[in-house]
Amino acid sequence: MSDTPCTENLAMDPPPDKFRNWLALPRDVTASILMRLEVFDILTSAQMVCTPWHNLCKDPSMWRAVHMRNPEAPYWEFPYDLEKMCRHAVDRSCGQLVDINVENFGTDELLRHIADSSSQLKRLRLVKCYGISDKGLSGVAAKLPLLEELDISYSLLSKNALEAVGRCCPLLKSLKFNKRGQRYYGACDEEALAIAENLPELCRLQLFGNKLSNDGLQAILDGCPHLESLDLRQCFNVTLTGNLGRRCAEQIKDLRRPHDSTDDYEFDASYELFNEDEFDYKDFEIFEAYDHPDY
Repeated sequence: MSDTPCTENLAMDPPPDKFRNWLALPRDVTASILMRLEVFDILTSAQMVCTPWHNLCKDPSMWRAVHMRNPEAPYWEFPYDLEKMCRHAVDRSCGQLVDINVENFGTDELLRHIADSSSQLKRLRLVKCYGISDKGLSGVAAKLPLLEELDISYSLLSKNALEAVGRCCPLLKSLKFNKRGQRYYGACDEEALAIAENLPELCRLQLFGNKLSNDGLQAILDGCPHLESLDLRQCFNVTLTGNLGRRCAEQIKDLRRPHDSTDDYEFDASYELFNEDEFDYKDFEIFEAYDHPDY
């Protein structure tokens, strides 16, 4: 074995004068980097790094998309008012906001502020926003005439909000209206009929965990002739057999059936199991979808 020391890695680190000066980057490159950060990180840290970054973070073009999520940490570990921060981010857009995502927080008042300040909004995503009501969304729908995508997942909203959105947002092409699946619960087609009667231009529809029946699905196929993508996973009251199954296969290019895999679903795919003949109404068990024999 040679006694000559290995020197091939001795020059791996560049000398101090070769380190990149991040402040010398072109403005558009710096903006592209900062826009990849979470809004929370920009408001609490990035904008405080230096004066150029602070000025750039005040540019309205930086706030055309606002994505904010409550980490659901205990309040003593997360001492921030996310609703106040979200309003501030919306204000910084100076009316240029086109895409907003609010998760695990939000109220009717916040939604009203967003709508009043964002006439160009095209995408609205509300996830677990239990503080937003039918009245709240219905009251601002007319202020969102350019809306093309609406994602409402795990909320208290009902057919009333869907009807209002359908009346006021004629450009809406994509709708997600997701809930936790409920096996052996009774069918309900109110939301399906609201979609069928008020959203004729839909191209993409996700109804994960909805209680619609075959009648509701038939109404959607009749009322939404442009529908190309339909996700019916955990819609346990739908049976895609016979003529209805054939029509779905022919009309829908991307079809997810009630018992299809939920591996790529972004949320918890557990569902409520309830059978009137065996359980008291107040009792239910939670099962992981992939543990059930049907999967």
